[in-house]
Amino acid sequence: MNLELSEEQTAVRRLARDFVDREITPNVIGWDRAEEVDRSIVKKLGEVGFLGLTIDEEYGGSGGDHLAYCLVTEELGRGDSSVRGIVSVSLGLVAKTIASWGSEEQKRRWLPGLTSGSSLGCFGLTEPGTGSDAGNLATRAVRDGDSYVVNGSKMFITNGTWADVVLLFARSTDAPGHRGVSAFLVPADSPGLTRRAVHGKLGLRGQATAELVLEDVRVPASAMLGPEGKGFAVAMSALAKGRMSVAAGCVGIARAALEAAVAYATEREQFGRTIAHHQLVQELLSDIDVDVDAARLLTWRVADLIDRGEPFATASSKAKLFASEAAVRAANNALQVFGGYGYIDEYPVGKLLRDARVMTLYEGTSQIQKLVIGRALTGVSAF
Repeated sequence: MNLELSEEQTAVRRLARDFVDREITPNVIGWDRAEEVDRSIVKKLGEVGFLGLTIDEEYGGSGGDHLAYCLVTEELGRGDSSVRGIVSVSLGLVAKTIASWGSEEQKRRWLPGLTSGSSLGCFGLTEPGTGSDAGNLATRAVRDGDSYVVNGSKMFITNGTWADVVLLFARSTDAPGHRGVSAFLVPADSPGLTRRAVHGKLGLRGQATAELVLEDVRVPASAMLGPEGKGFAVAMSALAKGRMSVAAGCVGIARAALEAAVAYATEREQFGRTIAHHQLVQELLSDIDVDVDAARLLTWRVADLIDRGEPFATASSKAKLFASEAAVRAANNALQVFGGYGYIDEYPVGKLLRDARVMTLYEGTSQIQKLVIGRALTGVSAF
């Protein structure tokens, strides 16, 4: 197995690292305190091609493979998970899904804007009453002539207040469970669609998170993405790749925690020498370092499977499970190295811990990932 990066992948990683150091790192504390990322970052992400990775150039994409996408996502996670989420959702969950499931008309309508950063997408799956139970949606889309009329609500929607298009999932037939769910591409400025910002979050404070409320929103039948009743399959295919993106971002969080902790440990003096000399501090650092390497390798395996056209969903759940839990451990260990200084936001590790914690919750909780893995091992169906 050759784990050496190609020249193109190395160049993409370097570009991402420089972008983060220049455009993100200097602003992280301010964005976190203000609970808002500067929206100009979206255009900049588009200009360097990060919003078009893996998308064909004929639709405005910048091409590249999924390992390159993971390299960029890791660097963004190192810088600010709120910015990483913009890319993971608009590109990873929305644009890639349109590229896989969309008609030619849908691809040409939405992908050029999404890949350039002139527009953003959000993923409208989670509801106030149905988080992990994605097959039991309450939002309904009722056929009315050549349109559907949609009523319902969505919760914790990343990019929700910024998005130009909502990849929305709603029950459109009377078929039970997930078999009645369909996917729609809904313009965010549609009459009857209201967006309410969610504030006071523990982490990802700079991210534009929203509740969406749909009251008699009329959507043309041509906006359906994929066949009717296949919305759950659309959502699960998106999340399988999305979990790889979350895992890569978690590698970035853990790496940021390691870099900060090592820098602090080699400067901070206690008992007449730097704390890096103390074996228990070295243990904290070594634990983080092992987690970083293990999480990265699990994530790269998913990218390799996707690029080779092999089944990858279970591997993606493994990577997401391990990397998200590893990011929490890494940030917590780094905070321990910092001691009391880790508890104030002038230093990075407190934010890293807050951001890491949600990674074990969204795009499938750690418990859901274990169910996916367990069912793959035993052959037990989910339904």
